[in-house]
Amino acid sequence: MKFVTKRIHAFLDYPVAIALIALPFILTLGESNPLALWLSICTGIAALVLTILTDHHLGVVPVISYKMHLVVDFLVAVIFILAPFIFSFKGIDAYYYWVNGFAVLSVVSLHKPEPVG
Repeated sequence: MKFVTKRIHAFLDYPVAIALIALPFILTLGESNPLALWLSICTGIAALVLTILTDHHLGVVPVISYKMHLVVDFLVAVIFILAPFIFSFKGIDAYYYWVNGFAVLSVVSLHKPEPVG
């Protein structure tokens, strides 16, 4: 049951990028490791640039294919899930990355392929 279309995904990208930039400050991430704060902010900025450059209806300069965008999203999800183990994030720092990682993985996994032709 795949229902996340390219259009739905495009509408999710901008708020998610902004949340990745703002939430670390709101949640005061970085107590277990300062990288917990900065990894999200840098990823949010990169996600914003990726969205602007993606070939979908909300892309401003569509030079990156939507398929490549999905690959990047998948890699970010994996990195977010592994980050707490690699960087020894604890408490809210770890939960933040696990929740976001599994959320992005879910969106990518539920992507509805576009009809060919």
